[in-house]
Amino acid sequence: MDNLSDITAVILAGGMGHRLREAVSDRPKVLADVDGRPFLAYLLDNLADAGVSQIVLCTGYLAEHVRDRFGNCYLGMELVYSREIQSLGTGGAIRLALPLISTNPVLVMNGDSFCNADLGLFFKQHLAAHATASLMLTKVTDTSRYGSVDIDGTGVVTRFVEKGIRPGEGMISAGIYLLTHSVIRAIPETSEVSLEQDVFPKLIKKGLYGFYQSSRFIDIGIPADYKAAAAFFRSSEIVSTGKKP
Repeated sequence: MDNLSDITAVILAGGMGHRLREAVSDRPKVLADVDGRPFLAYLLDNLADAGVSQIVLCTGYLAEHVRDRFGNCYLGMELVYSREIQSLGTGGAIRLALPLISTNPVLVMNGDSFCNADLGLFFKQHLAAHATASLMLTKVTDTSRYGSVDIDGTGVVTRFVEKGIRPGEGMISAGIYLLTHSVIRAIPETSEVSLEQDVFPKLIKKGLYGFYQSSRFIDIGIPADYKAAAAFFRSSEIVSTGKKP
């Protein structure tokens, strides 16, 4: 595999968005309106810009709304759907979708955050490191809400710091991952599993890498940041396809 056109991408689009309910109560979080467009459209634009051709959408809460809105094709990319009947968490959702994932590795994105990163570079770094799993890292002024990630000089992840323990500026996971099938197959089937809490910490010293890019990042998981999202995407620093279905 030479570039992202050969890679299946997965978007975790099944979240109920409990913290966002006061602002978005009638739809899945990925369909939250941002400047007249569903948030998911910005993620799909980013993948189209990177050359991705196939995307698996892991849906759950109000799954039919996502399929009805986006159908089976977007900007020439094939969209296929994996639907949770019960909550499986971020890890469990990917495990459920494994039969639909045709490539190894697979690019995974959280459906409630956006990072204006160079996905092609991230893929090249993952391959060069012969990584089992890779995390895209970005920097924020206060890591309290997210927790932080420590890496050594070669990008090997050495530690995850839990939310609130080490406030202030630092590196966090940007919600973009490259995972090999061995990582996904090891996730228990039909169980609720968190990538961030259950899977990644167990991969320390087992081929887990983090690659930092100085990229703009937003997570719409709380109302204050959701309200800031429109201005974020209007910024000239956000590169997009220019096509706005």
